[in-house]
Amino acid sequence: MTMYLISFPSDAMVVPPEELRAVGDAAQAVVQEAKDAGVLVFAGGIDASVPPVMVDGDGTVTQGTYPQTKQLDGGHTVLDLPSREAALEWAAKIAVACRCAQEVREFGAGAAT
Repeated sequence: MTMYLISFPSDAMVVPPEELRAVGDAAQAVVQEAKDAGVLVFAGGIDASVPPVMVDGDGTVTQGTYPQTKQLDGGHTVLDLPSREAALEWAAKIAVACRCAQEVREFGAGAAT
């Protein structure tokens, strides 16, 4: 089995306020389906109200992040799946639930759970 990261940036999901509850319910249903299938490793969204920090090897903490990751927010799901094709199928389910396209990335060999 291989782990896959399925994600989207928060600004990709454009949903009218009155439909947010339905989107949340649909997303939770897909997460439950992944749990029931035994493939869910993690699912959640980055809390945009908590700013990121950088921690150096000496323990120094500074506000901010790498410039190329400033838009690393939104929803993230990690699934342990038998194939890339299975990852694409799950990404499509999440895309329907969240009403936006999903990015799929494969973790390298040796990824731990």
